[in-house]
Amino acid sequence: MVHLSDLHLGSRADLAQVEALERLVPELAPAAVVISGDLTQRARHGEFQRALAFVQHCRRTAPVLTVPGNHDVRWWSSPLGIRGSGPIYNHYGRYLGDVPGPALEVPEAIIVGTVSANGLAFGSFTWNPRDLTVKGHLPASELERARVAFSRVDLTACRVLVLHHNVLRGKISNRWGLSRPRATQRGILECGADLVLCGHDHEEQIGLLRRKDGRTEGRTVVVSQSGTHTDMTRGKRPSAFCLIWISPVEIGVRFMRWNGVAFEPAGEQNFPRQHRG
Repeated sequence: MVHLSDLHLGSRADLAQVEALERLVPELAPAAVVISGDLTQRARHGEFQRALAFVQHCRRTAPVLTVPGNHDVRWWSSPLGIRGSGPIYNHYGRYLGDVPGPALEVPEAIIVGTVSANGLAFGSFTWNPRDLTVKGHLPASELERARVAFSRVDLTACRVLVLHHNVLRGKISNRWGLSRPRATQRGILECGADLVLCGHDHEEQIGLLRRKDGRTEGRTVVVSQSGTHTDMTRGKRPSAFCLIWISPVEIGVRFMRWNGVAFEPAGEQNFPRQHRG
């Protein structure tokens, strides 16, 4: 599985990287391509048209699942939901599909996209004015939708949850992507996810969510956080995306880092699968 994020197609995109990805994805022959938001920079028609072209190119190789990021929503068209949620996702929906999108089933896994980018919304508020329209939140309804989808597949399938905002604190930025990160982490553990794919912070990470209580004793969820394909990486580090494989016994995540000409392997981690039933 190829996990991309934060292409920011528009003025900040690194077109050399985008073109390299278009060449590389068919060579990797993944079972699926997941893009965890911020496909565009300003949610403009032209940017979405380029994003659609990229997605269609990837679809020639594998099914593609996308979710909106905060840069993909036109929050100014319905601040605080005064006109409903439809207007803020209008351009995204026209080019990339309805919000929320359907679940995607592939060999060994079910992938459920969720919406954490809600524009200027009460659920995303914090005490920091800088967070307005940047922070996200994952409503209980989205977690419940994922839980229901996960409950309908075979016990051996890996349950993959996709959202835009980072669920791990940034190592360089020291910032959470979500306004209520601890509550969201608990919700992710309880919905039955095995693997989370996210982005937003422009820094690649591999990590685990852990919780120990009466209901989720010892349970862990693997987190793949992909980087950005722009000049806006944290610490001006080289860009990276994540390559994921799922087997009956393990989940593996490998960084594919940009060297200025091409993407090359740059470290990986493997985690044992947790079995149900």
